[in-house]
Amino acid sequence: MTFFAADTSDPEKARELSADFSARLEALLSTFLAEQHAVISDIAPAAAEIVTAIDELTRGGKRLRPLFAFWGYLGAGGDPRAMDIVQAGAALELFQAAALIHDDLIDRSDTRRGQPSMHRRFESLHRASGWHRDASRFGEAASILAGDLCLSLSEQLFATIPTPVPEARMIFDRMRAQVMAGQYLDVLEESAGPAYGPAEAVKRARTIVRYKSAKYSVENPTLLGGALAGAPQGLLEEYSGFALPLGEAFQLRDDVLGVFGDPAVTGKPAGDDLREGKRTEIIAHALTLASSADQEFIQTRLGADDLQEDEVVRMRDLLESCGALEATEASIAELSEQGLGALDELDVTSFARQGLRTLGLAAIRRTS
Repeated sequence: MTFFAADTSDPEKARELSADFSARLEALLSTFLAEQHAVISDIAPAAAEIVTAIDELTRGGKRLRPLFAFWGYLGAGGDPRAMDIVQAGAALELFQAAALIHDDLIDRSDTRRGQPSMHRRFESLHRASGWHRDASRFGEAASILAGDLCLSLSEQLFATIPTPVPEARMIFDRMRAQVMAGQYLDVLEESAGPAYGPAEAVKRARTIVRYKSAKYSVENPTLLGGALAGAPQGLLEEYSGFALPLGEAFQLRDDVLGVFGDPAVTGKPAGDDLREGKRTEIIAHALTLASSADQEFIQTRLGADDLQEDEVVRMRDLLESCGALEATEASIAELSEQGLGALDELDVTSFARQGLRTLGLAAIRRTS
């Protein structure tokens, strides 16, 4: 398949390659998790429920992270038929599943993709089974273990890639450390609350965006794919220039959807981030743009255990009226322009550039 060396532009071929990669990814995940189900069942059949839950969580989805890795791989001259990149993509999906499971528990989220979050799933299992002691405590414990198992399985898949590349291993390891640090900063920001003050709220929010989400959603998958294909350092640096700003725009779009998204599309209740007390960039902007009275309302009621529905509506309205939503949309537009501009300068074929552009636009224009 020599067209990767050629300067070609074929949207249909790009779609075919993405679809073929996604199909091979689904097949690998299905087979791998079936094998793990058998392993755990040999320990005790009851314990296999944790693998069943992981399997259901990882089904479907947009597969954006593996696809960024795939097109980063092709951009560096990788063979689209190779299994290395499929295995790396599956490892990324399992890592994302771990992050989602733990994030939902930390945020006390009830739903994920329109279904009960992992801790709620196991809480319901406890109640339906009529088991002893506290159902919510069981759900929390089971979800921690499910997330930990996802991390272990992600590492297992990545570590057994037939042709290991040291640079790829370094990117994968660094990515995991960055996400954990970013998640901690997110928890710290929520816990500190008003004690931190608004002076550098936007800067702190952007740091969280970068390390909790942007790097592992777009930048590191693209770098990982490039490294697996033997990309030179110069190309990896160009990949970062394109992927990091788009990753930040991707997460800022998620933050907007967390407040203003349609529940029928996002699979989460409207204003869910406000109930969870997420101090995102849109909140940070409000803490500098809103009136003193409205700032005080946000500081004292954001994430309150007894937050009322009318307060959620009021908070959403003031985020729009004070200009916080507009400021966040401006950040998304600026970051998108920066990333797409860098994409135009990538030293890859027009075919690979087109594949990366399609993914980038899907990430920043999404509605769920």
